[in-house]
Amino acid sequence: MAALQVELVSADRLVWSGEASMIIARTSEGDVGILPGHAPMLSVMVDGVIDVTTTDNETWVAAVDAGFLSVADNRVSVLAEHAEMAHDINLEKARADLERCQKAGENEDDAQAALGIAWAEARIRAVEKVS
Repeated sequence: MAALQVELVSADRLVWSGEASMIIARTSEGDVGILPGHAPMLSVMVDGVIDVTTTDNETWVAAVDAGFLSVADNRVSVLAEHAEMAHDINLEKARADLERCQKAGENEDDAQAALGIAWAEARIRAVEKVS
């Protein structure tokens, strides 16, 4: 069976790379599942969680913010400004970040606070998914 060659890349580093049998990601059009042989596509991602099932049947979960998902010839590239593997996320810090951003956004319509809230929520969901 063919495998997907996957690269999960943030703005400053390669977060995860390897072979996978399936990827699930959230795009602006909704959740998308990618299997070997998937048609080529380029999609805009939204803040959320990426699930990667490896060819060894392990599941890796990562939090990502807005970015791009590219699929072509069994190669999947996930490009996000921020990406963090669930096992690297400090849940207490993510919850504190969420609370701080929510308080910052209460006083005014702060776009930066909204981005911070979305990123903190994605990180929390990623950790909760593997717990």
